[in-house]
Amino acid sequence: MREVTFAEATLEAMREEMARDSRVFIMGEDIASQGGIFGQFKGLADQFGLERVRDTPISETAIVGAGIGAALGGLIPVIDMHFADFLGVAMDEVLNQMSKIRYMFGGQANLPLVLRAPDGVTRSGAAQHSQSLEAIFMHIPGTKIVAPSNAEDAKGLLKAAIRDPNPVIYFEHKDLFRRKGQVPDGEHITPIGKARVTREGDSLTVVSYSRMFTEVEAACQQLGDEVEGKVELIDLRTIVPMDVETILASVRKTHRLLIVHEAVKRGGVGAEISAVVAEKAVEYLDAPIVRIGAKPYPIPFSPPLEREIVPQVDEIISAIRGLLNARI
Repeated sequence: MREVTFAEATLEAMREEMARDSRVFIMGEDIASQGGIFGQFKGLADQFGLERVRDTPISETAIVGAGIGAALGGLIPVIDMHFADFLGVAMDEVLNQMSKIRYMFGGQANLPLVLRAPDGVTRSGAAQHSQSLEAIFMHIPGTKIVAPSNAEDAKGLLKAAIRDPNPVIYFEHKDLFRRKGQVPDGEHITPIGKARVTREGDSLTVVSYSRMFTEVEAACQQLGDEVEGKVELIDLRTIVPMDVETILASVRKTHRLLIVHEAVKRGGVGAEISAVVAEKAVEYLDAPIVRIGAKPYPIPFSPPLEREIVPQVDEIISAIRGLLNARI
């Protein structure tokens, strides 16, 4: 194991996959000339050349459209969206082309394409550079969605996404890029569709993903002995396909459920998880399901207002304490 940053872990994944398979290439704004705005492509143009590390015009529609065509032509494009917010510009390509081609052609054509989409709140990005949009794309059949919370899974999930014959949206939280974590030496793949239980407990299941999972861990560390052996933490890692069985197995053991994500609470991933648990394990619940998410407003530029909109550790601590003592 080595300690590297989240950004370095994704860079390792790209370097290894591009060396392994000559069909893998990258497209996006400023990735060859600047190595990406978070350094996640640094040095790849020097190693693999400008044919495989391509700077593009500022046109998300053209970038995604070209990627779809390249994938249909037998290549494996990795497309950088700069910010996840800009996926909206290419919505027709994502909604009506990328996600549907395999089905519309009866499986005769695969679409091995990865959309890397830096998302989430960091450093006063404000309303157009701070969004967590996974729930919008979760609603679109035909596309897989991953959202790692640490450097190890950042590398493992990116390698798995590149090797997948289906389109994958890879949400990578901007605030995680500089955070360090342990990454195994050599080949490392994190399976798409499999959550990870990082802490075992018998009284409360907490499900989260991406940066907010690190906030849940921080909350448990602050609570210390108060939650030891009681709180079970699940890092979802993959949003589509979701590892429902791991969640249900945990809820059947703990009888309580808290879901935490940075995205707006209304209509979010937490709502989907709540519905699944209500359908398949409601008789096991000893307390109401609780969801924590952002308030339904555009993200402000002001740091104090930003903190007011997005869930904080204190809110998670309060919810954990409340659920541990709650009864229906």
